[in-house]
Order: sequence, then structure tokens, then C-alpha cells
Amino acid sequence: MDKVSLVSLGCPKNRVDSDTLLGALRDAGFSYTPDPEGADVILINTCGFIEDAKRESIEEILRLKRLKREGKRLLVFGCLAERYRDELAKEIPEIDGIWGVGEEARILEYCKQVMRGRCGEGVTREGKEKKDTGRPHVVVSPLDRGESYAYLKIADGCNRGCTYCVIPAIRGPYRSAEPDSILRKAEGHIASGAKELILVAQDISSYGREFGGYTLPSLLKDLASISGDFWIRLLYLYPTSINSDLLSVIADEDKICKYLDIPLQHSEDRILKAMGRGGTKRSYRGLIRNLREAIPGITIRTTFIVGFPGETEEEFAGLKGFVKEMLFDRMGVFTYSKEEGTAAYTMKANVPKRLKEMRRDLIMKLQSAISLEKNKALVGRRFRALVDETDRKVAIARLQSQAPEIDGVVFLEDDTLRQGKFADIEIVEAYDYDLRGEVAA
Repeated sequence: MDKVSLVSLGCPKNRVDSDTLLGALRDAGFSYTPDPEGADVILINTCGFIEDAKRESIEEILRLKRLKREGKRLLVFGCLAERYRDELAKEIPEIDGIWGVGEEARILEYCKQVMRGRCGEGVTREGKEKKDTGRPHVVVSPLDRGESYAYLKIADGCNRGCTYCVIPAIRGPYRSAEPDSILRKAEGHIASGAKELILVAQDISSYGREFGGYTLPSLLKDLASISGDFWIRLLYLYPTSINSDLLSVIADEDKICKYLDIPLQHSEDRILKAMGRGGTKRSYRGLIRNLREAIPGITIRTTFIVGFPGETEEEFAGLKGFVKEMLFDRMGVFTYSKEEGTAAYTMKANVPKRLKEMRRDLIMKLQSAISLEKNKALVGRRFRALVDETDRKVAIARLQSQAPEIDGVVFLEDDTLRQGKFADIEIVEAYDYDLRGEVAA
């Protein structure tokens, strides 16, 4: 049986694409190995969103090309390949096949030809006009990777006009996945042992715009009606699309985590306008206050971009003041990345790299202090936690207020806990981002 190994880089949306492809390859007779050196076919799902992600993808391709030997294939796909397929083919001739996004069926067919020994030599480069219209609907168990959660992509593409973002050019216009397909995948994940479904898209709040009334609240109600003991988590909501119907469903459904990830990107009106973002500082203030009133105890995560072209010291000071005022529970801060093909690419008054990094560090230092105070307030309180990892006497778990891979965790010194199970715990110590707990008596 031919072996495949797949390295998935970038965001959770890429992870879903990778899992879909792996499931189809498995059904086609391939076996999976996490060790690229032992694989007959090495696949790399690349990210090309910002400069750091592009660099990581290139470095991974260069690292894995050294494993090539007679008969082994190196295949590259995803966002970076979509943006720079010709350049990759020219600069790294060791790549046997290059595809963009949404071309999993073509990759699958290529791999089948490899397995049958009928694949021609040379690099495969499919044009965007030849993209597949559908994808294999195969669920890969999250427990295959030793994870208690599963990402569920409910849409692809984006119609927003953010001037710094290249995603619409890479992934195309917004397209909601069919509700039946999402629900089948969700049921498959739950049946396979997942205890948390994490809804992702470039903008999940726009879900269902094509369906004439079936919206994100509708989908959430259907997901919450699936039998089983599990959480539902929402990532990446566009701030101006959050409405009262959505808040009501989140507040009323016990399975939905009282946790929202809402990328605001900045607080100052001139910068927000230059970014092509909806909303203003005033409307963002109102949104955060409304969320906290509608859903008591809600955890709010956001992201900001510092160093956007023309960002002044006064505007950066305004952002710092906004962070102090709003006291977000979780936060990520990125430095502006100048990307070809975006409206912001030609903007003048670029902020020097060193200054961007200094501004990022200052905001994160401020947030670290806020996070520590919020975590201290949890000491002595009891929560239901999901155990993600166990290693002899130490287990790593998360609360509803902690998303996997991006937020802190709870460390538990207990050898009775099992991965993928819920446990009642008490918080006994707080750090900047993580917590220490004990199993409640």
C-alpha cells in the first residue's frame, strides 16, 4: 500500500482541506504516515496569507525536498501555490505537482496515477479556470491525531473589501457550504469521538447569505440538536454582522461556548476606513458592551493589526487606550504585512519594521497584564473542562473560555483523567495565559 504524508500549514481552514484530502486518499487505498521520510508521496498544504506564513511555507518545501529520492513525489498545494505557482515551479524544480485551493479532486487523481504507476513526469500546473466544483465529503476522525476537537469549515472565500487582505484573490467570493453537508460532517466527528466542534470560515457571521433565510443562527440550532455531549465554538465573526438573533441562540443553547472570536483589527476611525473595515470606535464600544450584557460571562477574543500604512503615534496611543478600556479576554496582535495584489500595497507612509514590532510588543505586554488579572479572578472557581492531552501524572485541559491552539490551557496533576473526556475542576493558580487546576472533589 502506498504511503502518504501531509504537512498542513496556516489556519484551521487549511486543516479542514487537508483532512478532506487525507480522507479521500485513505478511501482510495493510501495509508497515512506522519513521517515524510517514510512516505511515497509528500504533500504540503501551504499558507500565503502574510509574509511570515509565506516564509514558513517556503522553508518547509525546501526542507522536505531534501527527502526526495527515486520514486518519491513532492506535491504542493494551497494558498501559496495559488498565488505563486509559476514562481514555485521555476525556483524549486524538485516539486512534482502544484495545485492551488479547491483542487483536492485533481490531487487525488494524480496520487491514484502514482499508485498505479502511470503518472507522467514533470510538474502539474492547473489553471484557476480548471478548479473543481466539488470536494470529497469524507470525515477524518480528530482522534486519529489524538485531538478532542474538530474544525468544521462552513464557508469559503470572502466578499469583504479589507484593503490589506489577499484572501478574496486566493479563495474567491464567499460561498456557504450546504447545511446538510455540514451536519453530516458534524455528526461524523461526534460519532468518531470529538467533544468540540469549531466552526471556521473567513467570516462565519455571513453564513447562509445564499440560502434565503437559513443563516448562522439556523445552523447553530441544528448543530446543537445533534445527540451527544459536546461543545460548539465560533471563530472569526465580522463585527458589524453580529445581530440579536445570533446572540439569542448563543445565550440559549447550552452546547455553544460563550466565547466569540471577533477580529476588530484596529480602533481608530481613520485607520479602520483605510483598512476598508466596517464599524467605528464608537460602534465597537457598543458591540462589546452589548455582548457582555446579552451573554453574561462571555469570553471575547479579538485581533489587531499594528503598523498599517500611515498609523501615527496618536493613533497607536488610541489603540492602546481602547485595549485598556475594553479589557478583552483574549487577543492576538499582528504587524502589518505588505501583500501584492491588495489595495494597501501601494499606500505610502509605511511604518518601519522595527517600529511595527515595538508597537506589537507593547500591546501584547498590556494584554498580558489584563489577562493575568482576569485569570486571577478565576482562582477558587469550579468549571467543566475538556481534557486534550494526558501524560502520566499531568493532563492538559481547556475551559469553554479557551480555544485550542490559540489560547491558554489548564494544567492538571492527575493520572486518572483521560483524553477526550470532560472533568469538573477547580482553578487553584493563575498565570499570564495559563491556569493550574485540580479535579473537584
